[in-house]
Amino acid sequence: MLLVRRGILPNIACCFLLYQCLVILLCRGMEYFFGIETGLLLAAALGIGFVAGIIKGVVGFAMPMVMISGLGSITSAEVAIAGVILPTVVANSWQALRQGPQAAWHSTLRFRHFLLAGLLVLLISAQFVRLVPGQMLILFIGLSVSFFVVLQIMGMQLRLPAGSEQRTQVIFGTIAGFFGGLASIWGPPTVAMLTAMNTEKAEQMRVQGVIYALGSGALVLAHLGSGVLRSETLPLTLVLIPPAVLGMAIGFRIQDRFDQASFRKATLAVLLFGGLNLVRRGLM
Repeated sequence: MLLVRRGILPNIACCFLLYQCLVILLCRGMEYFFGIETGLLLAAALGIGFVAGIIKGVVGFAMPMVMISGLGSITSAEVAIAGVILPTVVANSWQALRQGPQAAWHSTLRFRHFLLAGLLVLLISAQFVRLVPGQMLILFIGLSVSFFVVLQIMGMQLRLPAGSEQRTQVIFGTIAGFFGGLASIWGPPTVAMLTAMNTEKAEQMRVQGVIYALGSGALVLAHLGSGVLRSETLPLTLVLIPPAVLGMAIGFRIQDRFDQASFRKATLAVLLFGGLNLVRRGLM
């Protein structure tokens, strides 16, 4: 009843109605969606983008992890990575600029060492995506997601010595770039760094948006070079933008009205399930 009074359930219902109409239209042109063979798989892909958008709006991260975990269960690792690229660009840009361009610029300057290190490593590691066997890449992504979630559930947090911010940014930027280039996932090391630095909640959300927006922009350039983002995979990543944006809008409303901690616990549960599912696929 509380969800109905606050208008959240009606918004979700409307979004799903639009989503179903979009599925019907798109299913008539399935030949345009490389790696997605049936209308049911396309509907599942759009649903995954919608759910990932909600989670992104609530906690500020995890869109690539949710989408990679979900899409990786219905298509190849390469197509899943391609599908994540443009929705994350749009979602991260919105999150970064939600409090205005001046605040976003301030956060960019403060975390410039993280951004530069991450950009350099991302551009390099992205070139090896097509050289890594699909099963190995799926296993790599699944283990990465599961490991991060288990650490969070156990309540493990890094504590940094005073005066080490610049070195910390370079180290975590390198790790984030490596993950981002190979798996389109740079959220876990970013969140770990911000948590270890005791970043204030509002700034942490904004900083995540700035870092992810710049990183996802670099990822577009990197995967244009690697061949992952090409004419065959472009339609899928384009069509995943609307459901991801709709979900994120709802996620922002939930974040503004409810206790974020409970939603973050649910997010970790979903991510753990998705990560373990990818591990299962990688080992098969």
